[in-house]
Amino acid sequence: MKEAISRIDPDAEFHTDELCYVNELSNTPDDPELSIARARVAPGVVTRWHRLSGTTERYVIIEGQGRVEVGRLAPQDVGPGDVVIIPPMCPQRIANLGPGDLVFLAVCTPRFTQEAYEDIGHEMDG
Repeated sequence: MKEAISRIDPDAEFHTDELCYVNELSNTPDDPELSIARARVAPGVVTRWHRLSGTTERYVIIEGQGRVEVGRLAPQDVGPGDVVIIPPMCPQRIANLGPGDLVFLAVCTPRFTQEAYEDIGHEMDG
C-alpha cells in the first residue's frame, strides 16, 4: 500500500439486497486490513438480518436516527456520533426511524468481501 487520497464519487452508490445504499469509499486488495463504506438507509426501511464471517464491522452514525439490533443486545436507538461494534458472525440489522436518510460509515476489518456476507433473514424472522 502507498499513500493516496480517495475522493467520494456520488455516482458510485449502489442499492443492495440488504435494502440499503452503499458507496465503497475504500475497499481494495491493496489495503486488505480495512474497508470503509458509506451506507444510507431510506426513511422507514429496516435492513435485512445478516452477519459477516471473519470480519468485524463498526457502524459510525453520521446523520439521522435509527434503531440497531446486534447479537443478544436489546434494540438500541442510535444517532450521530454513536459507534456500533459488531463482531464476526453476529446477527445485525438497522432501522431508519427518522424522516430523512440514516447515514453511517461501515468500517470493516479485515476489509469487506462479498464472500463474508450471509443473509440470515430466514433464520431470524422465524
